[in-house]
Amino acid sequence: MAKDVTTKKKTGPLQFAQQVRAETSKVTWPTRRETAITTVMVFIMVALASIFFFLADMILSWGVQLLLSVSI
Repeated sequence: MAKDVTTKKKTGPLQFAQQVRAETSKVTWPTRRETAITTVMVFIMVALASIFFFLADMILSWGVQLLLSVSI
């Protein structure tokens, strides 16, 4: 029974750098305006999420304190 051996040709450093440069040129880079708008949107979403989790934490904390303060 023979093993199916596939050999891959190794890529040298110069050829690798050329391939990286070719692939990088294919990328559609965002404009400065798009980057700024995305950054602002991330900050807004972080602020909204932090407010939501703060309020959820306060409500849960109030509920636990209410349950623990009930004496039988």
